Amino acid sequence: MRASSLATRLFLSATAWLVVILAITGVVLSSVYKNATERAFDRRLNLYLRTLIAEVATPDEPPDHQFQSLGEPLFELPLSGWYWQIARTDTEKPEVRSSRSLWDKKLPKLEEQGTELTAAGIRIAYVDGPEGQTLRMVERPVDLGADGKYLVSVAGDASEIFDETRSFDYYLGGTFTALGVVLLLTTVFQVRFGLAPLKRISEAIADIRSGRAERLEGEFPVEIAPLARETNALIDANREIVERARTHVGNLAHAIKTPLSVIVNEAGAHAADPFASKVMEQAEVMRDQVAHHLERARIAARVSIVGTVTEVAPAIEALRRTMEKIHRDRGVVVEAKLDPAAKFRGERQDLEEMVGNLVDNACKWATSRVFIEVLSETRPPPAGGPRLCIIVDDDGRGLSEAERAQVLRRGQRLDESKPGSGLGLSIVVDLASLYGGSLSFGTAPIGGLRAELVLPAA
Repeated sequence: MRASSLATRLFLSATAWLVVILAITGVVLSSVYKNATERAFDRRLNLYLRTLIAEVATPDEPPDHQFQSLGEPLFELPLSGWYWQIARTDTEKPEVRSSRSLWDKKLPKLEEQGTELTAAGIRIAYVDGPEGQTLRMVERPVDLGADGKYLVSVAGDASEIFDETRSFDYYLGGTFTALGVVLLLTTVFQVRFGLAPLKRISEAIADIRSGRAERLEGEFPVEIAPLARETNALIDANREIVERARTHVGNLAHAIKTPLSVIVNEAGAHAADPFASKVMEQAEVMRDQVAHHLERARIAARVSIVGTVTEVAPAIEALRRTMEKIHRDRGVVVEAKLDPAAKFRGERQDLEEMVGNLVDNACKWATSRVFIEVLSETRPPPAGGPRLCIIVDDDGRGLSEAERAQVLRRGQRLDESKPGSGLGLSIVVDLASLYGGSLSFGTAPIGGLRAELVLPAA
């Protein structure tokens, strides 16, 4: 997908939103899971804390009573990360009792670290343990009145919370990555599926330009249907304008030819008069110029029609046979090597006029042979697109560089003994230019002049 395409823009915007949404969702889920894990851990600590408080509040227990393991063997293992501690705070010398796991160490006081009491009357926070572990610790002050004041603390190894959270983040990341890939593939499919009608319209317009179709046919989504309707209306309007232009050109041709004929006839009646001779000469020039420009206008109108395609091989083969018959008295043989698949993106009449002028000119100057070759080619970017190359060679005397430039000028002739007005090659140049093509001259392998006509192919 190209950076400037609509599909790329849709894909990139969808990808950006997808990444942002998945990232935010991942952070939220990770935070929720961590809080849930902490709450579960805290409930476990609070259970141990309430058990210890119940033991402290039992009035029948002797002062040196040894507390049980609270159902957790880790309280018995030295420096296991699980500890409890009971400190009496209303005596001059605090009495401290603790689990065997705490060994000869002491737990810090959350009150001294500035931790506030919760609504349940406890303090809870993360602290550093005896062996550098991170502990999750809960403590609660207990006032037994005459029996004393105590600070009961329970701590557990917080690595359980971190490991659970890390494991969840790992699986969450893998799941979201897989989900993101699936969603991106789905986005690619949706973009391609959603833009398929636009591609279909593009291909249909290409078919119209190449002559394979005349209108946009088929059903289109409601968002694109107006575009198809307007395109068809534009094609119809274009054809109507071309038809009107053709009518005007024909009317103009008839309107001008009649007065010119009258002028020529009147001047011919006084042929001995130098003035009349001059009028006839200029009238003939005017007739040639009018014919040339009317022909150019007519061709320009035809070129503007969208979707006209001509089979090249049949048209040139018909020209070859005609030209061979016309120049049979001079013994000129016209040969052709044609590509049967070649197609010209234009009208047959224009193709015949261009190639006919070239072949006729070659036959006039050839000694005995004229060779026509048709090639199809595709030019590389930026001038890409199928092109049609028509080569006409003769075995005449050929032309120098200066002569080649001269014959391309309108009405310029090298030899007045040859029939014609001298406008043929300039008409070919004008026609080829209107179609976006070109005409060039070179030296033919068979010894004479090579004329190379390049036109758009279908």
